[in-house]
Amino acid sequence: MKLPVVNNTNLETLMDKADIVQQTAEQIMKDFGMFGVEITFSGDIDNAYQELHRQLIDQITGLVETNYDLLLSVLYQVDITNREIVQAEHDLPHYSNIEIIAHQVIARDLKKVLLRRYFKMKDKQGE
Repeated sequence: MKLPVVNNTNLETLMDKADIVQQTAEQIMKDFGMFGVEITFSGDIDNAYQELHRQLIDQITGLVETNYDLLLSVLYQVDITNREIVQAEHDLPHYSNIEIIAHQVIARDLKKVLLRRYFKMKDKQGE
């Protein structure tokens, strides 16, 4: 198994398998839940990106307006770099700043899921 490359233009394509989508949604819910910010997922695989993106936009907007320090803590937990945000601004010029941050949360948590799956497969192959 080769580790897939995740970038700003192929994110929705990579979220095409139910288990990957579910694990990504769970990772997002876990990362935000650690800070008392609720994200839910209906289980609708076909609209997962749009559903999660919309909720993240709403939550991030609220945090920008009411608790910016908490937002920074959440983004630190998710591990989004400034370089990734700058690249997303270039790749997704039609997205607002908050839409870009929400997109990057999904991208980063998808990367976490894919990395875990990749190394589990490597471990199984090595046994």
